[in-house]
Amino acid sequence: MTDTNAESVNRLVAAGLDRREARWLVEEFGTETSTLSAAAERRLAGEPLQYVIGHWPFRSLDLDVDARVLIPRPETEELVTHALGELARGDRTTPLILDVGCGSGAIGLALADELLARGVRASVVALDVSLDALDVAKANARKHSLHAVSFVQSHWFDGLDPSLRGRIDLIVANPPYVGAEEFTTLDPVLRYEPLGALVAEDERGIAGFRDVAHVIATSSAWLNDDGALVLEHGEHQGDAALVLAKESGFADVEDRADVAGRSRVLVARRR
Repeated sequence: MTDTNAESVNRLVAAGLDRREARWLVEEFGTETSTLSAAAERRLAGEPLQYVIGHWPFRSLDLDVDARVLIPRPETEELVTHALGELARGDRTTPLILDVGCGSGAIGLALADELLARGVRASVVALDVSLDALDVAKANARKHSLHAVSFVQSHWFDGLDPSLRGRIDLIVANPPYVGAEEFTTLDPVLRYEPLGALVAEDERGIAGFRDVAHVIATSSAWLNDDGALVLEHGEHQGDAALVLAKESGFADVEDRADVAGRSRVLVARRR
């Protein structure tokens, strides 16, 4: 680090920033005083570092992110690993993948990118009810030259072409799963992220379970006979997700823990 950079980092630390975050801001914005100070002021006011910087890594991709979409998180990277495992179970050279509630495009784009690197040409359909989120996802697809991804405005499956019913190889989803009461106890930085992508209504007496339940209950009809659903959920929702998946026609279901040992990912297969 140059003396000029070190001085800038020390100045930001003195203003109240964490040293590591101060280094990131200097690396991103340089030492030009007004630009760097404006970025530091945004972070000191509580805005997430990822939004201040404007992009964030997710697996092999560097994704543009802002307040229109959720910030990509490490536990969702694990969901991609589970999804790749499901595709590897069959001999699929051109799988059709549905990313439901795509946000920044993180899950679907990572799958498209990593499968292409393995010689698998997947087609991804990314759905989101938010046009703002779809704009971000489309920009990320262009950024990484991922041309086999299409985007559809849809509230869950409502806007999806009916001709796709029974044809999907894999559905991936990270729906809202935080209950309203729980949200008030979480890190205040979450208030900068889109509320509708985080918080869901209760269902079956379970906080924040409604959107998770809806995706589970309606996914099976869109999958082909060998298809699978891979879905992220709240850590206290695993048992209910398993029960509902069985009720919804999935023959083989399991719930998987994240690296911290928390129940987080439902894997449900048609057979």
